[in-house]
Amino acid sequence: MAYFDAASAAPLHPVARQALLAALDDGWADPARLYREGRKARLLLDAAREAAAEAVGCRADELVFTPSGTRAVHTGVAGALAGRRRVGRHLIVSAVEHSSVLHSAEAFEAEGGSVTQVPVHRTGAVSPSGYAAALRADTALAVLQSANHEVGTAQPVAEVAEVCRAAGVPLLVDAAQSLGWGPVEGGWSLLAASAHKWGGPSGVGLLVVRKGVRFAAQGPADERESGRAPGFENIPAVVAAVASLRAVRAEAAQESVRLRELTERIRARVPRLVPDVEVVGDPEHRLPGTVTFSCLYVDGETLLHELDREGFAVSSGSSCTSSTLTPSHVLKAMGVLSEGNVRVSLPLGTAEEDVERFLAVLPGVVAGVRDKLGAPAAAAPAAAAPAAAEPAALVVDALGKRCPIPVIELAKVFPGVPVGGTVRVLSDDEAARLDIPAWCEMRGQEYVGEEPADRGTAYLVRRLG
Repeated sequence: MAYFDAASAAPLHPVARQALLAALDDGWADPARLYREGRKARLLLDAAREAAAEAVGCRADELVFTPSGTRAVHTGVAGALAGRRRVGRHLIVSAVEHSSVLHSAEAFEAEGGSVTQVPVHRTGAVSPSGYAAALRADTALAVLQSANHEVGTAQPVAEVAEVCRAAGVPLLVDAAQSLGWGPVEGGWSLLAASAHKWGGPSGVGLLVVRKGVRFAAQGPADERESGRAPGFENIPAVVAAVASLRAVRAEAAQESVRLRELTERIRARVPRLVPDVEVVGDPEHRLPGTVTFSCLYVDGETLLHELDREGFAVSSGSSCTSSTLTPSHVLKAMGVLSEGNVRVSLPLGTAEEDVERFLAVLPGVVAGVRDKLGAPAAAAPAAAAPAAAEPAALVVDALGKRCPIPVIELAKVFPGVPVGGTVRVLSDDEAARLDIPAWCEMRGQEYVGEEPADRGTAYLVRRLG
């Protein structure tokens, strides 16, 4: 099996495994105790904290270990908002943040706070001016990821941090996807990360709160981890997490160049090998090992299953792979095609031969899925129908049908639509709001807009040629 889903969880690094086994023997005792075994555990924990702080670029007494990256985010957001509650009850996040951030924002709103979501460009990147415009006198905290978890786009953290610093607002950075590649630049105030993203064991996160940042830990008081991460520390896992961070950092410079070349190969060749594909995310400012693309007329869940049968583990932001039947909030915010979405995120050490085999297998897999769905010939140009004096309005009833069927049915009828004619696609699938406009852009047709219907929504498409 070629594992191409490192953005979800990287394989356990060999150094992490060795450190974990060694620490199980020496780091099991309570580090708060003064007897020999407790002192040994404390030495391991203190050494891990010093090494982690060096890797992050902060002071050791600014960093605590948490039970997960999600817990680090929740603790950081809640503590910073509570610490600055006298300033106000306003939170800024980007529209493409990880769900842990968005869930924290939802909880804050439920408690009476207000939240502003900063939109992103089609590449998935925010603009520093967007954060500047969102800042208010009552803004207590701003949050921004260092790099996007679904499309790999790197965010302008240093520029946004400067905008926030000038306004006296702390910036919390979710560095889960990027910390293994290097420290986060800029004058950020808080930082959260997760060990299983860089090859450490799951169940270890870290939270950094810079000195001088007002912070009030929420929940019952606890004497461990500065009161910010209550409970007994999992010292063996912490030691393994930090050991793997140091190990991947030592390999980062060389692996970054190698993996970037492999993902660039995928970005360039997939659109040539597979018709009707949109590669999404910033082509330059991105994580080295992540590339995402979407395929027209493809059921994302079926595509992932077929790739799994061929020996490839990938993930997807398509609504078809979600229990909510709604497309990824990241793809939605970017306004890009969501159907048939594939995220390839390569772990350290990925073999070139595996990438080549993936590129060899993908065209046949996509063609097979499209054939099963009865999709029209991919990229086949529609014959130019003559213009009509009064262009006909054709209705495609796709109610009750999920992605990518509404777009397939639109594509099937479109060759018979005269130039200037309009098609109304009726759909109650949320993905249609993204995928029909994306189809129009890929096909050079005009997306007129949407309007309410008796059931669902009517999406209007006009034929230009």
